[in-house]
Amino acid sequence: MIDTDRAAGARHALVAELRDRGKILSGAVERAFRRVPRERFMPGDTEFAMAYGYDNSVVIKRDGQGRALSSVSAAYIQAVMLEMAQLRPGMTVLEIGSGGLNAAYIAEVVGPEGRVVSIDIDPEVIDRAAVALDATGYSSRVHVLVADAQHGVPDEGPFDAIIVTVGAWDIAPVWLTQLRPEGMLVVPLVMNNVTRVIAFRRDGDHLASTATEVAGFVAMQGDGARADDLVELPDPTGGTVRLSFDSGAPSDLGQLSGVLAAGATESWSQVAIANGVSFADLHLWFAWFLGGFCRLSADDGTDVAASKRWLPFATVRGAGLAYLILRDAPGGAEFGARAYGRDGQLAADALNEQVQAWHRSGRHTTPTFAYRPNGRDASPIPADAAVMSKTHGVLTITWPTSS
Repeated sequence: MIDTDRAAGARHALVAELRDRGKILSGAVERAFRRVPRERFMPGDTEFAMAYGYDNSVVIKRDGQGRALSSVSAAYIQAVMLEMAQLRPGMTVLEIGSGGLNAAYIAEVVGPEGRVVSIDIDPEVIDRAAVALDATGYSSRVHVLVADAQHGVPDEGPFDAIIVTVGAWDIAPVWLTQLRPEGMLVVPLVMNNVTRVIAFRRDGDHLASTATEVAGFVAMQGDGARADDLVELPDPTGGTVRLSFDSGAPSDLGQLSGVLAAGATESWSQVAIANGVSFADLHLWFAWFLGGFCRLSADDGTDVAASKRWLPFATVRGAGLAYLILRDAPGGAEFGARAYGRDGQLAADALNEQVQAWHRSGRHTTPTFAYRPNGRDASPIPADAAVMSKTHGVLTITWPTSS
């Protein structure tokens, strides 16, 4: 039995925190968060503190290896994405990646005159969402169905907004076909293994970002899925270190054979970060500008896992591997590199050089993004924009000069 008074109190407390942190900006989104019973869309054993935590995501389904396949997103990113979408009463909205809760929020914002279509590739996820929406009184306002988002939603649309709640490596052409010319696309876009939620609006023949937010999402399934190139390196302890390349993996990764055997060296960038200050944009900078960039993971007991204050961002240079580390500095921490292999110093230098470049040119500015579908004129791309090729188009980032 749910304590309705406690639930109402938890909703109001969550709204107050989201307001204070600048994630809820509008009265419409605030009302949605006050009205929708968040706990009713969670597994029955979910604790109240977890259901109503500011940045807690709750996994709904895992695969046989324990990887999350479906989850309820953290409250802060749900609020941000609703604000990004600039929803209004009467709109027709497509949600890609279902669960029920976010669709209920959307239904509250667009009102009885609006229409919400929520799709997922997994019938089990859709069935669960349908049950929760029915139990909370939203089933008449949200149409849920099984579909592979890569192919759109036949017989639906056009949509005033499309909100994607799974990590997408690219923008499916059909999304733009089904989006109204003035519509908003809000999508967690994966860029070389680093994700940003980006709100896009059409600007002539391309999409231009209007807002961005840091968040992570479960990966898209179906025909829009993208598999990383995975390299496994044996550690002398018997464990394994894994390198995951989104794209642009070095051609001769065989040079890394035995790279972990000779021990590590460390070098430092002379760039520090204060305690409590986010450096998420450094990861994004690496994804765009650090050649040989990859995500790194390590089994417990390996030399990597035993090292202090390491982060899962690495680069490969020839027969060298280096990953990002931190050490204490006055009031915070200094960035550095821990390196292995014959070319380890080259890899460490490359990583530290990009830390320094981010510090000079990107640290105190906010980048903007643009997306040009294939077949569009690329000549208007600004000279200071970096370019990343996707399957269906070209993504660019422009990092304004730091003042």
